[in-house]
Amino acid sequence: MRFSAQLKLGVIALAVSTFSLGAAAKDFLNVSYDPTRELYEAVNKDFGKYWESRTGQKINFKQSHGGSGKQARAVIDGLDADVVTLALAADIDVIAEKTKILPKDWQKKLPNNATPYTSTIVFLVRKGNPKAIKDWGDLVKPGVGIITPNPKTSGGARWNYLAAWAWAKHQAGGNDAKAQEFVRQIYKNTKVLDSGARGATTTFAERGIGDVLLAWENEAYLALREQPGKFEIVTPSLSILAEPPVAIAEKNAEKKGNKYLAQGYLNFLYSPRGQQLAAENFYRPRNEKTLAQYRHVFKPLKLVTIDQEFGGWDKVQKAHFDNGGIFDQIVKTNNGK
Repeated sequence: MRFSAQLKLGVIALAVSTFSLGAAAKDFLNVSYDPTRELYEAVNKDFGKYWESRTGQKINFKQSHGGSGKQARAVIDGLDADVVTLALAADIDVIAEKTKILPKDWQKKLPNNATPYTSTIVFLVRKGNPKAIKDWGDLVKPGVGIITPNPKTSGGARWNYLAAWAWAKHQAGGNDAKAQEFVRQIYKNTKVLDSGARGATTTFAERGIGDVLLAWENEAYLALREQPGKFEIVTPSLSILAEPPVAIAEKNAEKKGNKYLAQGYLNFLYSPRGQQLAAENFYRPRNEKTLAQYRHVFKPLKLVTIDQEFGGWDKVQKAHFDNGGIFDQIVKTNNGK
């Protein structure tokens, strides 16, 4: 990977610069979105050993998880994050705008627009796929029960919504009006709108509600691993390139004496070991060599991007998810108001 050697040296340099901090454990808070618990538990374990071996400093890692939009608001309201690792750039943008604890150009601080791994949206269905769900169009058939989180609180839910919209627009004769009607039908068939992706998975996998879960790819694979023989993954013909970004909450980290630690932590995500941990937890690594080793897991599919398809997150958020936006209009229509 182009940045690996550079980032590895950066982590070491930062570690050496903090050696004088000694062995006292430092509290370190990563505020993240719903399905990253397992990933960051693995990252914390490996990075903690790495950091201590070079600095003598132990880290007391703390994790906070929830719907990405809800987590962003918690940081805005004072949750003392050292780093934020959220589901989409719009949620970190609003933190930068509302709090000034990180700069507006935060995406320029790390490679790939501060996105060390990617994901996409797939369908999780019950074993045998009893409703014969093969692509997005099958989701709006009568009698199909959908589980997806609420776009108002969940970043994953916004990716779900936009992937469905993009698929509809790419059909013959597709346009925004037809896409909006298609997405309306999806929410008409939705049984539960949980606040976050992990809650939606629990509703589908443990409570047994619904026929199909619109899921992060990594979340779907975790369900297969944790409950073998109960589910199948359906990869649609078209989905969206989901890019969950990371950033240092700079003013918080500086205040707590964690600036170098936070930089090293995020750099580690781009390192060969960090990339491997991403793949092992079913995120698509940016490192092409690592990705190639997991081609048996990550099926190729047509992926659209936010910038090309929708003109970027700022435009998307205002048009679709702000109060009174298209999602609110869809909900109002479905409720007969």
